[in-house]
Amino acid sequence: MAASASAAGSTATAVAPATSTFPRLLAGLAASRPSDTAMQEKRYGIWMPLTWAQYAERVRDFAHGLASMGIERGDIVAVLGDNRPEWLIAELAAQSIGAAVVGIYPTSIGEELLHILTLARIRVVVAEDQEQVDKLLKLRADQAAAPSTDMPPLLVETVVFYDPHGLEQYVDPVLKDFTDVEAAGREWGAQRPGWYDAQVALGQPGDTAVVCTTSGTTSRPKLAELSHTNLLAMAEHLTAIDPIAAKDRYVSFLPFAWIGEQMLAVACGLSRGLTLSFPEDSATQKTDLREIGPDVMFSPPRIWESMLSEVQVRIDEAGWLKRKVFGWGYAIGDRVAEHKIHGRGTGGLAVVHWVADQVALRPVRDQLGLARIQHCYTGGAPLGPDVFRFFHAIGVNLKQIYGQTEICGIAVVHRDDDIAFNTVGTPIEQTEITIDEVGEILLRSASVFKGYLRNPAATAEAVDAAGWLHTGDAGYLDDKGHLVVIDRQKDVLTTADGTRFSSAFIENKLKFSPYVEEAVVFPVAGGMTAIITLDPLTTGSWAEHERLSYTTYTDLAGKSEVRDLISEEVHRANEDLPESIRVGRFLLLHKQFDPDDDEITRTRKVRRNVITERYADIISALESGAPGVDVSTTVTYQDGSTVQREIRLAIVDMSTYHVPEGRKRRPVWSGRR
Repeated sequence: MAASASAAGSTATAVAPATSTFPRLLAGLAASRPSDTAMQEKRYGIWMPLTWAQYAERVRDFAHGLASMGIERGDIVAVLGDNRPEWLIAELAAQSIGAAVVGIYPTSIGEELLHILTLARIRVVVAEDQEQVDKLLKLRADQAAAPSTDMPPLLVETVVFYDPHGLEQYVDPVLKDFTDVEAAGREWGAQRPGWYDAQVALGQPGDTAVVCTTSGTTSRPKLAELSHTNLLAMAEHLTAIDPIAAKDRYVSFLPFAWIGEQMLAVACGLSRGLTLSFPEDSATQKTDLREIGPDVMFSPPRIWESMLSEVQVRIDEAGWLKRKVFGWGYAIGDRVAEHKIHGRGTGGLAVVHWVADQVALRPVRDQLGLARIQHCYTGGAPLGPDVFRFFHAIGVNLKQIYGQTEICGIAVVHRDDDIAFNTVGTPIEQTEITIDEVGEILLRSASVFKGYLRNPAATAEAVDAAGWLHTGDAGYLDDKGHLVVIDRQKDVLTTADGTRFSSAFIENKLKFSPYVEEAVVFPVAGGMTAIITLDPLTTGSWAEHERLSYTTYTDLAGKSEVRDLISEEVHRANEDLPESIRVGRFLLLHKQFDPDDDEITRTRKVRRNVITERYADIISALESGAPGVDVSTTVTYQDGSTVQREIRLAIVDMSTYHVPEGRKRRPVWSGRR
């Protein structure tokens, strides 16, 4: 092995510190804290609490209901919908009787949805509302009319919905109301006293608890089986670094289908007795986050980037005095953050930082809902160092984590006094890391998954005989033992002069701009080219400030003024890159990347192979030196009308671009040039 490291006290055969299961943890909390709030959901503007005792009782009833429908030990139940208490009630109910749950992203449609349901042999789906029910009924009808020839048969026979709005007139016999299943479960259980408790007692820590989809950036997602031991070992090792207490609050708004939400909301939540809060809907999410003021938070980079964009828009709309005050406060906060992340005292800055925090920084944290935050994490993709630094400067203890679904989402994390913005930290407790001879990152711990569902060949490729998880990522350990992740191993490239580089690194440099939503770069002789999509919020705000009128996203992206704006952002990104990997030509795409078009995953990872195939003509034009390329697109207006248009997309050649004389680099916290 080329290099390796492990957390203090770890051994080659790490043993999980927890030997419990989620249902037994729930039973313990219901017995020790029956009247404390386990979770709360905002309905019609009012927070509706559910105590631990009520939570456990509803899990018992729904477990009986599942059993009455024929769900047995070893089966898998699917849940499709946004985060609500019923999601976790269904999950814990399935686990209580020895079944597992697979979460499906609520935006999933068509073949993606069919793939998961057939591979997991799902007979019962718990769906949120009319939208999800309609998708499932259509899928059943389509499969009955023309069964898929390259997938196993669809076995769904029961759909349980937990939001009845709009479903009152549906008469399909496969549909059942969640509360009706609970009621039937109470009757079924009353005739079998002691059955439920016996099932919970039969559960083993090594049983599959959750089946999570992998990101699926290059193919159909695989289904990773995670046991109670896997998840609870991860929770134990993470909280050994960052303690979480029962009094802490957590706002659950990211899909439970994502390993990150299972990691903190479920595993850490049940092992530490956290109170979970569910926003009313996506429109009120930011308001509800501010109202709760969570102590713990975990979100992918896009959430943190959007928060920074929100700050940039608000600051740019503020008066000159507020801008000056925030700029002064930010500069102080940035200096203090530099001291803290290297374990140094703040010295004489303490008093002036307190003033800066009161007048400039705390109000921003308040607006973002981060005033109470103690521990917050980002993972799933790299976060730009400048974004990372911004949050530390305003007093948010943000940490980068590294892991995969196959190791319960986390293996490496920053420590409070040892943060480096270009690394992902050091291994958590009882976790080993090594870099093999070809530069691949290997991980080993009690949280390494059981395997891919019904895919032993892929499992054997992922985990070797010695228990090492082969991540497929390239990286190295720096002089301080921090892990630096370069990119997916297959995506690491080498220039003609021998420089090794990551496309993701360049893309993140571009995406640090508040105006850039996504960027995909492609190597060419002598440099790089890029397809860029705009952030409509910040770019639209900039256009309004510049009195630049537009109608649609396509119209905005086609403005020459917007191309000039992005050219300056690309120029700034290039300044920090070696000459051989600077972006020489770029194009603003006429549309945003869409998960429904398979261009990005549900967790917003770019599917590079899809982009390469779909936009082959654009990529060729970028490489050839052409001044532009013609594309055909469907434009949808706000009134719902559509029109097919031929659009000329201009290509910007950075060799002819010069920053206007006297133009200063914009500050991190502002979108203004």
